[in-house]
Amino acid sequence: MGDERVAKIRTNGVELEFDEAGPANGVPFLMINGFGSQMTSWSDEFRQGLVAAGLRFIRFDNRDVGLSQKWHGIVPDIRKVMQDVREGRKPNIPYTLNDMAADAAGLLDGLGIENAHVAGASMGGMIAQLVALEHPAKTRSLISIFSTTSDPSLPRSSPEAQAALVSPPPAPDRASVIAHGVKGRRAYATTRFPYDEQRVGALIGAAFDRSYYPEGTSRQYAAIMAGPPRTERLKSLKVPTLVLHGSADTLLRPECGRHTARCIPGAEYHEIEGWGHDMPPQMVPLVNGFVVPFVQTVEAARKGAAVAAL
Repeated sequence: MGDERVAKIRTNGVELEFDEAGPANGVPFLMINGFGSQMTSWSDEFRQGLVAAGLRFIRFDNRDVGLSQKWHGIVPDIRKVMQDVREGRKPNIPYTLNDMAADAAGLLDGLGIENAHVAGASMGGMIAQLVALEHPAKTRSLISIFSTTSDPSLPRSSPEAQAALVSPPPAPDRASVIAHGVKGRRAYATTRFPYDEQRVGALIGAAFDRSYYPEGTSRQYAAIMAGPPRTERLKSLKVPTLVLHGSADTLLRPECGRHTARCIPGAEYHEIEGWGHDMPPQMVPLVNGFVVPFVQTVEAARKGAAVAAL
């Protein structure tokens, strides 16, 4: 996979765990993970495919998950947060999605990277959108993967997918957490290929062993709930954008991806048949088949613009 480095960095007042793979002089590609998921949770085959294309792949644990900094003991009242949002009050939460976007931009600064292709999946896509909006100079392109604008008009998750996302396991031991996760994730899994319980269980077990910290997900969820829709702001975005979504996504419905692409001027949109809200290895060639050419096109345009400016 090329040179790999795992380290901690302090940026935006937060200590983040990150790693990178691929050539140090490769085109920077920053991956932002979704709700409650560690940087090691996203398909490693995805990373391998982009490194093989010559990219410098950087990933990190969002605040409050994995080995990054935690906000121990601050437990938001989610119902109160949602009520405050409905009634136009500022919710009492320890941090926002904008703060998490500032973490991502700060990581690039800390690594001495002027700008990068910024990709994010699910909540990570929301954060990536905010990086593009709040830190456009850091963003070569935006790649929003099964994410949303958070517009309230969009269809809701299926009840089963919503329950799988937020319901706690019956007990906090390793076996209970794995069994609960394997059962729940089926509700929003890819239907194009068979659901691999053994692989999903191994991923959940590895995440448990690295860092099991459900308290942090309550704060991340509060940040999602408190975040205003990005619908209008995205209409002014001037960053090359790729939006990918699956037709079988029951957690963030395909309408969420379509809406994201409609809002962003010039966005390229691909909806993959039978893809859910996960990343099984069989999906990687299909997804990377869109990501790699998109990045290459953006890079070619940048070089062309640089030559024309001479």
